[in-house]
Amino acid sequence: MAEPLVLPHTIRGTGPHGVIALHGWFGDRDDYETVLAHSDGGRFTYAALDQRGYGDAGGIGGEYTTARVAADALALADHLGWSTFSVVGHSMGGKVAQNIVALAPERVRCMVGISPVPASGAGLGDDARALFTQAAGDPAARRAIIDLTTGGRLPARWLDRMVDRSLARSDRDAFAAYFRDWAFEDFHEAVEGAEVPALAVAGAHDPALSAEVMRATWMEWFPRGELYVLQDAGHYAMEETPLAPAGPDRGFPGGERGLSRGVEAAVLFAVSVHGGGGPGDTR
Repeated sequence: MAEPLVLPHTIRGTGPHGVIALHGWFGDRDDYETVLAHSDGGRFTYAALDQRGYGDAGGIGGEYTTARVAADALALADHLGWSTFSVVGHSMGGKVAQNIVALAPERVRCMVGISPVPASGAGLGDDARALFTQAAGDPAARRAIIDLTTGGRLPARWLDRMVDRSLARSDRDAFAAYFRDWAFEDFHEAVEGAEVPALAVAGAHDPALSAEVMRATWMEWFPRGELYVLQDAGHYAMEETPLAPAGPDRGFPGGERGLSRGVEAAVLFAVSVHGGGGPGDTR
């Protein structure tokens, strides 16, 4: 029997608590570099992977769906010897994280979604659907989407860099196929009521996956859900505010600051709520 495919991945840290990090539609595993550069490697081991069709996994075939990536993430956890782990997912990666909960809820210590696409899909109207569909082959459409979901407030050079990186690090066919899946596939009934501690992080300048969307989806489905809003971020908090100070209305559990330490604090907080095992219990 063939060994399961282990996708290209980056390991950061040597801590006892394993965390799988999943990128979004416009990114690759390098999306987490700024965050992980300032992470606590003594507490956590992060594994950031390239999804099929992205980054160093470009050209790898198979189904380009969030369910397939969830299975790939579980295979990576097996490869690393993690019987249980936490998961962090951005945007499309947030939907992958929910799919992991649907497939193997007993293995997920906690889940953090950064502007996560809900398990029910994105709820796009006709105009938005046309724009997002066009983005597979049109750099201008990609730029318009990034600009829209960050509140139209960021510099042109940053938008151009995001588009150029997206084009260079994603296969066009995979990019198009993932959109059809994350935008419209609905599996929310498979996660509704799941007891996994689940933190959603929303950007105040993201009109697409706003705090209101999180309240109507994530917070309804996960009994142990939490919601935090970053007032200075749109859809790409890891790019926009990786180390921004957090005020009282946007602080993370434990009073941590910024997204990098905030994600770590959220993982520890969620594990303590879960009560499944101590911070050093990963196997």
